[in-house]
Amino acid sequence: MRNYNIPIFIPELACPNQCVYCNQRRITGHDKPPEVGDIKDIVKAYLATMPDRDKHVELAFFGGNFTGLPKEIQHAYLSEASSLLEQGAINGIRLSTRPDYIDQEVLDLLVQHHVSSVELGAQSLDDDVLKLSERGHTAKDVETASQLIRNANIDLVLQMMTGLPGDTFEKTMYTASKIRELGATATRVYPALVIRGTHLEKMMQQGDYHPLSLEETIARCKELVRYFEKHNITILRLGLHPSEGLISGCEMTAGPFHPALKELVMTALWEDAFTTLSSDDNKQNQTKELTVTVAPAQLNAAIGHKASNRVVLEKFFKNVTFKTDTSLKGRTFHVHYS
Repeated sequence: MRNYNIPIFIPELACPNQCVYCNQRRITGHDKPPEVGDIKDIVKAYLATMPDRDKHVELAFFGGNFTGLPKEIQHAYLSEASSLLEQGAINGIRLSTRPDYIDQEVLDLLVQHHVSSVELGAQSLDDDVLKLSERGHTAKDVETASQLIRNANIDLVLQMMTGLPGDTFEKTMYTASKIRELGATATRVYPALVIRGTHLEKMMQQGDYHPLSLEETIARCKELVRYFEKHNITILRLGLHPSEGLISGCEMTAGPFHPALKELVMTALWEDAFTTLSSDDNKQNQTKELTVTVAPAQLNAAIGHKASNRVVLEKFFKNVTFKTDTSLKGRTFHVHYS
């Protein structure tokens, strides 16, 4: 069973303030939300690209502050979504919103329309970071909203960022630990990027903000992956899903953007796992052939981005071959020398 999201972007709608890093129109490439009547056609177009069987499809309202919309607009969007749910066209409804726009009245509406998952833009659970980022809410708001969502039996996802103003590695990991404590089943992890036209860009130009390097981001994200894996919290996304503007660089002025950030992080995790194989102690093995067996889902990451891990190992062995074994899980691996 493969999971799919059909995204409906509502850029910046109902957001009460502009966070220092945010320019949703540039990030998503969407200037305005679709009309309610367009949703059926959007879903139909997406479904045409998906397999007929073995799929779980959710309609996802992303990009803005959904529960801050006027109630009649929320109702209109959700009515259309729940109608598609009843018809069997989709299997669930999810939405993203701000933690300070969740209360019991809001949740009653979401339950009425069978919303299955709510993603809160927590970004950080450190109040100093939230204040410097001009989020307009506190860590306590995140805690209160999370409890209300869980009490309503709606799946809780907490989104986080690393590299925001005032953030440190320790604060990043503290946020991760709070995500676990608050009962989230999943998260999305985004590095802070400096998008053109944001207050963060001005802060950087004035010397008040220094974005993380790509190497620093990979190092932080490695530890986040280890932590969330250990506590069975699914990482739905690692790195921003970019618009063409971000890929070309015309919308971003600085920051650790890479279109394959997750691949780089997973490559780095495997590089760490292979440390004993690529140590100076193995230089005497340059006449030997090495076979590394890994889980099928880990094969590409084990070989590495642009085969970087294989290249490193080939400095210590005559030949390096990768194989798969369905009995292996995670980053467990076996080695054979010949």
